[in-house]
Amino acid sequence: MGSIANENNETPTPLLISGFTVTVVKKELVAAALPVQEHWLPQSNLDLLVLPLDVGVFFCYSTAPAGGRDAAVAGLKNGLAQVLVSYYALAGEVVMSSSGEPELLCNNRGVEFSEAYADVELRELDLYKPDESVGGKLVPRKKDGVLAVQRRVDELDGSSLGQVAGWAHEFLERGANREHFVELIDWVEVHRPEPTMPEIVGIGSAEGPALVVSSGRGFPVSRVDFGWGPPTFGSYHFPWGSTAGYVMPMPSPNGKGDWMVYMYMLKEQLELIEREAASVFRPFTWDYVV
Repeated sequence: MGSIANENNETPTPLLISGFTVTVVKKELVAAALPVQEHWLPQSNLDLLVLPLDVGVFFCYSTAPAGGRDAAVAGLKNGLAQVLVSYYALAGEVVMSSSGEPELLCNNRGVEFSEAYADVELRELDLYKPDESVGGKLVPRKKDGVLAVQRRVDELDGSSLGQVAGWAHEFLERGANREHFVELIDWVEVHRPEPTMPEIVGIGSAEGPALVVSSGRGFPVSRVDFGWGPPTFGSYHFPWGSTAGYVMPMPSPNGKGDWMVYMYMLKEQLELIEREAASVFRPFTWDYVV
């Protein structure tokens, strides 16, 4: 792959790549290891608060499975089949009820499981363009069902946020109370069966840019170990097609208290954050993990 030359003959920096090819070599459905009695699950009012959205999470590992790739794939599929016995809803599919609302059909249809190869090294990925480098590549596009899993094979060579966290916690705590959620539930009930997506999620605010801040701070990234060690890197991918921005932090797997913050927003908003909060947020580079 190409690299950037420098005058001091230092180690070349790989060019960041967003357009590359991922070849799916196998795709199948993995169902629960035990039979599931078919039934329907209605959505709660909080589920109906927004339109259906796909939330993706991807993890990168630098340690190769000890038993080889085939053994790793077999272990993943076997483990998934066992987990789906308890979490059988993930093996179902979303269908529309007679009243026009989405409901979950628990029929053990299965989870899409794909095996894929890429013609690029992870350290060359341009994560500043996630729609091109992550969407449909690191994170598969789910056509049917509730959950899709992809194992992709390629090569990966070997801040103090306490104050910001405090501000965010204090801000969110004002809305994260019982009264707030009861009001949301009642509001959806009044508008059913009409979709009740909040304006900020659908088109942004007419008075200016809008931004949704969620939190994956409690996600146990370092525990996502399938037998070949914890991930070197992980992040979300949330391409929701809205003009409103979206921010989602998760803990860094390095165990040093860092956060990996996924920011899906307008270019000028991102440039403002990098300019005004450079002491807190640093643009991600692969040097951080390799």
